[in-house]
Amino acid sequence: MSSFNSVLVANRGEIACRVIRTAKALGYRTIAVYSDADANAPHTKMADDAVHIGASPVNQSYLLSDKIIEAAKHSGAQAIHPGYGFLSENADFAEACKQAGLVFIGPSAHAIEIMGNKAEAKRRMIEAEVPCVPGYQGEDQDDEALITQAQKIGFPIMVKAAAGGGGRGMRLVADMQGLASAIKLARSEAANAFGSGELILEKAIVEPRHVEVQIFSDQFGNTVYLGERDCSIQRRHQKVVEEAPCPIMTDELRARMGESAVAAAKSINYQGAGTVEFLLDAQGQFYFLEMNTRLQVEHPITELITGLDLVALQLQVAQGEALGFCQDDVLINGHAIEVRLYTEDSAQDFLPVAGLISRWQPAQGEGIRIDSGIESGQQISPFYDPMVAKVIAYGPNREVARRRLINALEATVLFGVKNNKEFLIKCLEKQCFIDGAATTAFIAQEFKSSELAESPPSLEQAAMAAVLQYERRFQTSFDMAIDAKSQLKNWSSAGVLQSNVKYSFDETHYALSISPNSRIENSYCITSAEADDIRVDVVSLDSDTANLTVNGQRHDVHFMHTKIAHVSISFGQVNHDFVDQNRLAGAAEDEVIGGRVIAPMHGLVLDVMVEAGKTVEKGQALLVLEAMKMQHQILATADGVVQKVFINSGAQVSADDVLIEIEVEEK
Repeated sequence: MSSFNSVLVANRGEIACRVIRTAKALGYRTIAVYSDADANAPHTKMADDAVHIGASPVNQSYLLSDKIIEAAKHSGAQAIHPGYGFLSENADFAEACKQAGLVFIGPSAHAIEIMGNKAEAKRRMIEAEVPCVPGYQGEDQDDEALITQAQKIGFPIMVKAAAGGGGRGMRLVADMQGLASAIKLARSEAANAFGSGELILEKAIVEPRHVEVQIFSDQFGNTVYLGERDCSIQRRHQKVVEEAPCPIMTDELRARMGESAVAAAKSINYQGAGTVEFLLDAQGQFYFLEMNTRLQVEHPITELITGLDLVALQLQVAQGEALGFCQDDVLINGHAIEVRLYTEDSAQDFLPVAGLISRWQPAQGEGIRIDSGIESGQQISPFYDPMVAKVIAYGPNREVARRRLINALEATVLFGVKNNKEFLIKCLEKQCFIDGAATTAFIAQEFKSSELAESPPSLEQAAMAAVLQYERRFQTSFDMAIDAKSQLKNWSSAGVLQSNVKYSFDETHYALSISPNSRIENSYCITSAEADDIRVDVVSLDSDTANLTVNGQRHDVHFMHTKIAHVSISFGQVNHDFVDQNRLAGAAEDEVIGGRVIAPMHGLVLDVMVEAGKTVEKGQALLVLEAMKMQHQILATADGVVQKVFINSGAQVSADDVLIEIEVEEK
């Protein structure tokens, strides 16, 4: 194996930043690659060099192995770290790196190929006597063959892409009625995401835990397991909350799962970092799910409880060095929890959201680690996964880690684009999670749709926004000395100044009047028809933070004035955008007519299922839109007749584009 002193990171976002950080600390020269959308992204600035590799869509940039290898040669890179996702589990890419004389920082192409196909992987695991879920992984991929096998296995059943991971090409099917549609969607999504429409079927294990074991192997035959991670809390089969160790793990169960993971790795002569994923049922029986032949998103929690830098170990093993420790040397200390911060709308089935980050301010504190690849002023592109950061907390025990993580989320500021921060805090505060009892059914069981909906701000929160906007208007209305401002602040010819604001949040409306207290500096009275007067005192105020007392209760608030009538505020779980309707000068916002089907995000139209003149029913699928690496069915919201179809399959659409017009049936 060739030694190397320069590393190209064939990825983007937070994982690119993560790898570059360790590589630079170890003295390696680092090279980033970037698409059009990422020309000014943080990972390109962090690396010693950066090479442009193509247009924004992944199939024109990050998925082009020849472009990556060309970039490595052009920049003088000697090794390639694939990160996770994209080409990280592409056997052809690993082999192409080898043929080009580049060190691929990962396992062999042979190992990737075996484990990259879930059907072949499962056959190998059965041979290695690793416990597996009953199912079908045969070569006959005809729809009728799959339906026949599903009937033999019994429902509920999982339809899964044989290639890839991350929840793409995966569907849970409760009965025969939904099977044919699930097969079609899973096959299409798998073909688009991984270039293969091959599927496998597995018996759905009811309400299991998703527990994975981190393994590491060198080329000298040394393989160890570095404890486990519980990744049970998921939406759309993608992880949201991960923790290490698993809350219900015993020494005996850890040893059995760890030894099975090691057996899986040794059966394919594995080398480097890998993760063997299991489903763990209530009786303590575990079943092989898949092996990820790469670094995992959630690797930081393993680093925190073991004290090991997994990226440094990857580089060490790729250099041809031994691990330098054995299983008995692996010690687990404390507890770590990680949450994934997504730009998504939890109230709309966790729909990905693109947009401009007006402010990003990660929290700091003891035991807190935040891995991100974003910055203020950055555009979140529709072309990539909506995960923008990982917020991680470590503590001597699980409860300390949990409390620290909640505090870190509350102190983290992300303005400008919808995100799941409030939802993550709610997850951590659920008694089920506190008790360590969460399974893969956690979100479905613990959250009603009303809890997922964005909560309107309280009257007190609206009062804070009103005061911040009042202060902002005063500060920007005068071009004079500070002393003169202070003297004129609360004065008018008619007496004490009064300002009116109006905020609307769906069914919640606040009409507020703000009056400065003429006797107490920086004190305000807010009146409304809904409740008693509210007193807000401005204890301190700077350009983006304020300390406010509301009816005697102190609040530290982050805020940002984005437009003339807009202010965003964040404190605790609260993260709201306030728009003063009175300041919009009568400008009316367009309303979506009930019969128009609007694109919820930028994306690619994969399939149009209706045509002009066709009658549709509420809930009927109209089209399939691919965005942020997922496929989304767009459904009719009412009964009616299709009047016009404005798009065809293969069309790129932007958020808020009109796609279909329906004449809604009057009731």
